[in-house]
Amino acid sequence: MLRALLLLLGAAACLAQELCEHNMTESLKVRLSIKTALGKQAYDWNESEMFLFRATLAFAMRTHFNDSDQYNVSSILVCNETERVSFRFVVADPKNPSQMKKQSEVKEAVRASRHRINSAFLLSDSTLEFLEIPPTLATPYSPATPPWLIVFGVVIGGVCAGIVVMLASSLVQKRRQKKGKDEEEEYGVVTENGLAHDSLDGVCNTAFSDNDRITKM
Repeated sequence: MLRALLLLLGAAACLAQELCEHNMTESLKVRLSIKTALGKQAYDWNESEMFLFRATLAFAMRTHFNDSDQYNVSSILVCNETERVSFRFVVADPKNPSQMKKQSEVKEAVRASRHRINSAFLLSDSTLEFLEIPPTLATPYSPATPPWLIVFGVVIGGVCAGIVVMLASSLVQKRRQKKGKDEEEEYGVVTENGLAHDSLDGVCNTAFSDNDRITKM
């Protein structure tokens, strides 16, 4: 009984591979770069990983077609598998397993679930490649504040700072001048010939000095 079951499974696998090879025009090629992406944490590609891949593809097809067709792992047929982890696959129609889904429909399903497929294998568009499907472009980054508004704010801030500095400098200068005048009035300081003298002691005029050196002809 067990032998018959194994033979049946082997025959089904061979039939699936033949269907895949005979429908290359509807197939998609997959290439994985696990070591490049994960380095020392890379895992080995084996039958379990292939089963997971087929399951994620069946999920993508179910999701894209809103469960109108019950896609299963058996609906994903794989062929031309290589040791460097590359292979081709087609998707069989659940209602008619001998009929393959169009490549365009499979592409749409893969694009819609690309992130979920990548996440299942810890890879990205560049390390889990569907060669017939261009990589998904990242959404351009748009800052919350427009750059022109930031520049405008910096310029206005600089202008305002300059005005504040000028006003503060003018105010300090006026206070110093006022303080100097108040001190002159308080101590009675007068200025003559550019020299400051104390008004309490009078102003010395050398023209009326008794010094012989000055009055001598």
